[in-house]
Amino acid sequence: MSHETRLREMKLELPPAAKPMGVYRPIVLVENMAYLSGHGPMKPDGTLLTGCVGADIDQQGGYEAARQTGLAMLATLRDGLGTLDRVRRVIKVLGMVHCTPDFQAQPAVINGFSELFAELFGPEQGVGARSAVGTASLPGNIIVEVEAIFEIE
Repeated sequence: MSHETRLREMKLELPPAAKPMGVYRPIVLVENMAYLSGHGPMKPDGTLLTGCVGADIDQQGGYEAARQTGLAMLATLRDGLGTLDRVRRVIKVLGMVHCTPDFQAQPAVINGFSELFAELFGPEQGVGARSAVGTASLPGNIIVEVEAIFEIE
């Protein structure tokens, strides 16, 4: 089954593709690799989910923000590649969680992103190497930021 068909079956709504908020590109294609800059939890209306896990929102709210970040990254992939069917596999993910100093469940928050990609692309192609870290702040007070590398056709 194609990734585009699977996305429709999952009834997922993608937000608008990311536009640069500085001097960078949201996606860079080099041979059979796609490098995606940090993405935040953009909603379909173009607004971003903001706050701090452990202070303003709980772990589940962070998980949902990470999932929404995954949807934003899918929009950029589709925009840059023309179709999600060109994605072969997830190679590497770096997830950053805006959280309080005592919050220690960053991997559980970033699972919101990772589980989305595993469900869409499958357990082999949708799961890559990953890091999940906590940060004192993120641009625009967003809850999570994720950057990733993909193998493409």
